[in-house]
Amino acid sequence: MSRTSPSDPGAPAALPRGREASDVPPLRLVRLAFHGAFYALLAVALAPTVAGRPSAGPLAVLPLGALLAAVYAAGTVRPARRPGLWLSAVTALWLALLALDRGFSYVAFPLFFLFLRALPVRWAHPAVAAATAAVVAAQATAPGGLTVAKVIGPAAGAAVAILTAYGYAALHREGQRRQRLIDDLVRTRDELAAAQREAGRLAERQRLAREIHDTLAQGLSSIVLLARAAETAERETARERVREIGLTAADNLAEARRFVQALTPPALEDAPLPEALRRVTARTVPGAVFRLDGEPCPLPVETEVALLRLTQEALANVARHASAEHTAVTLAFLDGQVALDIYDDGIGFAPGRGPADGRRTFGLHGMRERIAGLGGTFTVESAPGEGTAIAATVPVVPTGARALEAAA
Repeated sequence: MSRTSPSDPGAPAALPRGREASDVPPLRLVRLAFHGAFYALLAVALAPTVAGRPSAGPLAVLPLGALLAAVYAAGTVRPARRPGLWLSAVTALWLALLALDRGFSYVAFPLFFLFLRALPVRWAHPAVAAATAAVVAAQATAPGGLTVAKVIGPAAGAAVAILTAYGYAALHREGQRRQRLIDDLVRTRDELAAAQREAGRLAERQRLAREIHDTLAQGLSSIVLLARAAETAERETARERVREIGLTAADNLAEARRFVQALTPPALEDAPLPEALRRVTARTVPGAVFRLDGEPCPLPVETEVALLRLTQEALANVARHASAEHTAVTLAFLDGQVALDIYDDGIGFAPGRGPADGRRTFGLHGMRERIAGLGGTFTVESAPGEGTAIAATVPVVPTGARALEAAA
């Protein structure tokens, strides 16, 4: 009896099988229950012989029973891709025990599920029917001979096994369908979030393009025209044009500085990131502790802005809502990434249900989006009465490498 590969669409097993099915926790639990039932029924069948009762079968059932238990265990601990030989050995040993002692008839029930799981349908049903016939034949040797009850009992057990197998297979397929639907929804949500982030970037680029076109580009065009006019003008006129060029260039320089100031928070204008975070921590939550780990390195402006904004938002939440006695901010420069951790021992909240005071957590969403836009990770751990821990990590790209990427 050979088992077809899981990729054979023409002969599926009655019960789900293969790597995908084995990874489903409910199916693993059911399979372990069947294995446990097999050993329990095998022990019940061997018990009379072990106890030395007069009605027990011959002593030969003890070594055969031990061999059956060992062979069955070998196939369950290290299952083969084509377990035909193992299944044949288990069936042969069970039939030998059944021939010696009809008490082993009850072991057929877990074997039914084994046939239905390990064999394709065209072989599983005949195997169940053959095992049922063997049980009926063994029961016919009991006092009273063959009766209707001795036929109906094994047949009913086989029918229950088949119906149970198909019912669970249907539930398993429905669970897989729902899981695929959930995966599709999660993927769609991530794609939508990525599209929204990209739309935000494009909108910001368009805004900057308009600003540059209306200010810097116009000023540079004026400088070019004035310079060309100065080349052919007389000395006094040329001097006047040069003075106009200087004034226009000064105006453009002021506009450029305005752009930089709009993109860079004031806290970062005159201090590096660690010092800016230290000041924000001390000013927002008096008594909070700031720690710096590792050797600071230059970071892109957008990374520094994101970490500063995250710290400001998190500490503002601590000051307004946490009622914390201790707060700590840790900035760590690690190998290839920078990490920011903010912890408080305040009242905490349930992240899945929102804060305990009912406020809406738009700040957390903004933090997550800002860090995700830099390719980093953002996590929040909190529970009512257990404080809150916020952790963000952002990959660090050396400024020289970023310049090469921009040039490419």
